[in-house]
Amino acid sequence: MAGVSDSPPIRVLIVDDDALVRAGLTLMLKGAADLLVVGAVADGGEVQAAVDQYAPDVVLMDIRMSGLDGIEATRRLRGRPGAPEVIVLTTFDADEHVFRALRSGASGFLLKDTPPEGIVDAIRRVVGGEPILSPSVTRRLIAHLVPEEESRRRADARMVLARLSEREHEVALAVGQGKPNAVIAAELHMSVGTVKGYISRILTKAALDNRVQLALVVHDAESSS
Repeated sequence: MAGVSDSPPIRVLIVDDDALVRAGLTLMLKGAADLLVVGAVADGGEVQAAVDQYAPDVVLMDIRMSGLDGIEATRRLRGRPGAPEVIVLTTFDADEHVFRALRSGASGFLLKDTPPEGIVDAIRRVVGGEPILSPSVTRRLIAHLVPEEESRRRADARMVLARLSEREHEVALAVGQGKPNAVIAAELHMSVGTVKGYISRILTKAALDNRVQLALVVHDAESSS
């Protein structure tokens, strides 16, 4: 790939309690010149020490592990300053635990049977600030939650969006539709840098960690009663 050698490789940490999965992911990612697997651990409880040791840019995080699960490990990791991005790995695309992991600060999720090029692309995208989030799958995940929780979350989300300016609201809706910055910029007739500035201000106003959480807030606010 042209220009890949001009930048340092994206550092990846793999977290999975299946040794074959760890080995398979490591071997597969070695095929991408701009990615570097810096470490692999078998339990969520090992994540923070591994991050300190290897300084990854992205963590591929299994959800179901025999020790500390990926949801709690993600929550703890993303609560740290300067935490790496987290992509959750799962076997089932309708697993409500994935939804909880996204709310814990993960940048998205992938199925473990995603083709190699899809996993590589996802890693590159989250480093570039784009979420790996399927609106259709998100709607199925939301359906798993109890009505009372969904109703409360919907009201909270609408209050968050009500605090935004008209322009911020437009940007937030575009993020909720999964549009990348370049597309938002073109549609709203502003520069990509201006879009990034708006997103940063929105996240601060809404006390959110990343644009995936913002997209979920938009989905909550727009869901029907």
